[in-house]
Amino acid sequence: MSGSGAEGRVRFIGVVEGAGEVSRIRLFPGFCEGLDRLGDFSHAIVLYWFHLRDSEEERRILRVLPRRHPGAPRVGVFASRSPSRPNPIGLCVVGLVELEGCILRVRGLDAVEGSPIIDIKPYLPRAESVPDARVPGWALQGPPSYV
Repeated sequence: MSGSGAEGRVRFIGVVEGAGEVSRIRLFPGFCEGLDRLGDFSHAIVLYWFHLRDSEEERRILRVLPRRHPGAPRVGVFASRSPSRPNPIGLCVVGLVELEGCILRVRGLDAVEGSPIIDIKPYLPRAESVPDARVPGWALQGPPSYV
């Protein structure tokens, strides 16, 4: 499979219906049961599809200038959070505000209205937090990407 360009299949589980300080995510009925006990967590990881960047042209972009980081150099797309990438998948840690039925209200989502949701995972500080992680100086500039 190495270098083969193999393809997989992604099934969207919901959609962003309201984007703002507190965003609304609606899961499709067949996936609502998967939210059971998510409310026990304060934060979650949301994976979503950059649907406005899903074109062959955008998928071919391999070097970008990180726009939200003043003074950043041009870098490879895999060294950035750019929405232009071979697979336009976004990832965001959000604060869980409310969970009611198939609707999640979250704080800190950087997806736009209409973004398809790929997956939701609980945020586990023990697993996701790396206190001594190394990043280049330019990545310390710009808005935070967490809640």
